[in-house]
Amino acid sequence: MAKILMVVSAADSLTMRDGSEHPTGYWAEELVASHQTLLGAGHTVEIATPGGVKPTVDQVSLTAEAAGSIEKADGFRAYIAAIDTELSQPLVLADVTVTDYEAIVMPGGHGPMADLFTDADLGKILIESDQAGRIIAPFCHAPAGLLSATDENGKFVFAGRRLTVFTDEEELNGGTGPNTPWFVETVLRDKGAIVESGPAWNIHVVRDRNLITGQNPQSSEDVAKAVIAALAE
Repeated sequence: MAKILMVVSAADSLTMRDGSEHPTGYWAEELVASHQTLLGAGHTVEIATPGGVKPTVDQVSLTAEAAGSIEKADGFRAYIAAIDTELSQPLVLADVTVTDYEAIVMPGGHGPMADLFTDADLGKILIESDQAGRIIAPFCHAPAGLLSATDENGKFVFAGRRLTVFTDEEELNGGTGPNTPWFVETVLRDKGAIVESGPAWNIHVVRDRNLITGQNPQSSEDVAKAVIAALAE
């Protein structure tokens, strides 16, 4: 079975357009659904964050409204509690030996917009992984992390690649709204990515060779299943 690196944001706030600080972190459903699905298929998952900082769960993602029901929210809480030791001692992203892994999986939440999108260590991991054909699977807001991958000439490595991401429509109507500091879909398009969006809040996964992306929290499990299928090829 494969060894998978799960890269999670270490941010706990996002500076908004008006200069205010918005509490954030990783989105519970995204980490839980992908982690649980990958482990359930027999794979090993190791979590890494910038600086080895324990990641913060976005508390909004643990509400019944965001989770879909109180039962789901309670399930997310229980799963996060069950892997607390792992979350409390993540690998330091800068120290990761990327050749130890067959896939890089990146759950979102708004955290990646605060740290991963400019993280040089992540950029190196992504560039080396893409060159090696290693599976790279960010979803929801985590494709923001792809922006860290620029070559020595400043070119965006994933320009011309097909992908999906949390859409501007979803951000404006169910995310942080017009006060959002920047829109991941727009920036990825501006950098040359070919963004393929599905209907808002519907499961949507796009695969372009080794790059697998999902649009929103609803797509989390399907992204993990796509990674599992790709690993089996």
